[in-house]
Amino acid sequence: MAEDGNGTTAGKTAPAVQGFMALPGRTEDRREPFYRSLADVVRILGLDVAHEPDPGDRRTWERHARAALREACRRGIDLPEEAFGALVEAGVRDLDPSFNRQFVEPAVNAFGHVRVQAALLGYLRTGTDPERAGAARAWYWSALPLRQPLVRAQDPNAAVRADPDDGPAVRAEWREAALREFVGNEDLDVRRCILPGLPLRKSAYPPELHDLVDAAVATARSHPDSYIRHRVEHQVCD
Repeated sequence: MAEDGNGTTAGKTAPAVQGFMALPGRTEDRREPFYRSLADVVRILGLDVAHEPDPGDRRTWERHARAALREACRRGIDLPEEAFGALVEAGVRDLDPSFNRQFVEPAVNAFGHVRVQAALLGYLRTGTDPERAGAARAWYWSALPLRQPLVRAQDPNAAVRADPDDGPAVRAEWREAALREFVGNEDLDVRRCILPGLPLRKSAYPPELHDLVDAAVATARSHPDSYIRHRVEHQVCD
């Protein structure tokens, strides 16, 4: 039989190709808190950029600040203790789910995975809804392997203040907190940002949370947001 211009046989339907929908943009633009956090990073790390953005051209200042941070990490930098909170906060408040890596990765390299993940867990539990969504976006990068050997903490004990053996417990606490937040928090951005990293198989949780897993799946499948409905079908695993 003849093929049409799409490479399918005439009279037959091409098989559907499924993939992940991109995470939608935020429902509310909250760049002001991010700019304040980025200014703190610039000041604390002594980056060669103006300490405050030009009110008339903040995006240019943001690009320059990001570039200066990348260059500092490439050349090598010893981070003071004050940098830990500033980097994590900037990673949480950065609205871009890819560029927030620029803040999370140096924090992980200098201060350790467990400290960063414990801080993100704190934002998820007690932060504002934008901070909860931001913590979920940043969590993905908190598991990166250490790839910036020249980024170190000034205090050699900074990375061991959180016991590496606590890592599995912190990650289990994150899964439970994220599951509860997804079910109980109706904020759209929070749910959109939590869902991609949320295990929806019951084996990832203790038995007392299995009903909550069912509730999360039901919530996602019946949600009015098309991204959430689409995403859950890629994650459900019996």
